[in-house]
Amino acid sequence: MQIDVTRDVFRLAQVFTISRGSRTEAKVLTVRVTDGGVTGWGECVPYARYDETLESVTAQIEGLSGDLTRAALYDLLPAGAARNALDCALWDLEAKRAGRRVWELAGLPAPVPEITAYTLSLDTPEAMQAQAAKHAHRPLLKIKLGTPDDMPRLEAVRRGAPQAKIIVDANEGWSAAVYADLAPHLVRLGVALVEQPLPAGDDEALIGMARPVPVCADESCHDRASLPKLKGKYDVVNIKLDKTGGLTEALALREAARAQGYGIMVGCMIGSSLAMAPAVLVAQGAMVTDLDGPLLLAEDREDALIFDAAGVHPPRPELWG
Repeated sequence: MQIDVTRDVFRLAQVFTISRGSRTEAKVLTVRVTDGGVTGWGECVPYARYDETLESVTAQIEGLSGDLTRAALYDLLPAGAARNALDCALWDLEAKRAGRRVWELAGLPAPVPEITAYTLSLDTPEAMQAQAAKHAHRPLLKIKLGTPDDMPRLEAVRRGAPQAKIIVDANEGWSAAVYADLAPHLVRLGVALVEQPLPAGDDEALIGMARPVPVCADESCHDRASLPKLKGKYDVVNIKLDKTGGLTEALALREAARAQGYGIMVGCMIGSSLAMAPAVLVAQGAMVTDLDGPLLLAEDREDALIFDAAGVHPPRPELWG
């Protein structure tokens, strides 16, 4: 079994800003696993928030040897970007060997398109209103917030897209006092979900706090081991394959979270269609799908995912799975 890691860069369609900073390109790792003349591939996005770099994740992957299995990855690598790319590549390899689709191998129903959020970058209220107006035709908009001056931005987006469903991602940028102050306004402006309002290390403050809008755990939820610490704080969990460490754990987390009464959101880092393809399977029937990474790019993979009025479509076999 041969494992190859390459770095790929995809230009963004425009500067993308969240409360932690801005970027103009998506830097990803593409992993190819070849065995018996058949190659499966996957993509991951190392994330500085979790102390990952392109170099550190590459080293994790290149440090492995021998014949790998998805089950063995749990013992070899922690949840995170490295395990994600390898897990998804092994799923793709298995599907190609079997001449079947990944969802068949996983015992899942055939997937269908899912409406996905479209994310508006953090900017001035005027610029965000213009962004919202440009994308007002989309059924679901996601707003990046997380600053002391968020109310004018939220008001501006609602003016720009008066009919769209809106979800808010604070990226850990609020304090408990700020969130408590904003909550009634989120209701007034018709916000359907607020994602990670408080820092993951300070989210105990959510216990006992009124949650008039469902609160989603993102940075606070990585894999099934995260679930015990979420009780009483969150209503929804955001499943991202770069956090779970691949499709295998993402599917397991989805089932465990549902069994404990959580709503499901399926999100992404900014990556190509190859990164989104496995997540489309996890997003089936989710409360919120947020797999708009390719829509934010100026360039994408060949055989890219299809996005249209029906949503993000399942991957074609030429892409993955």
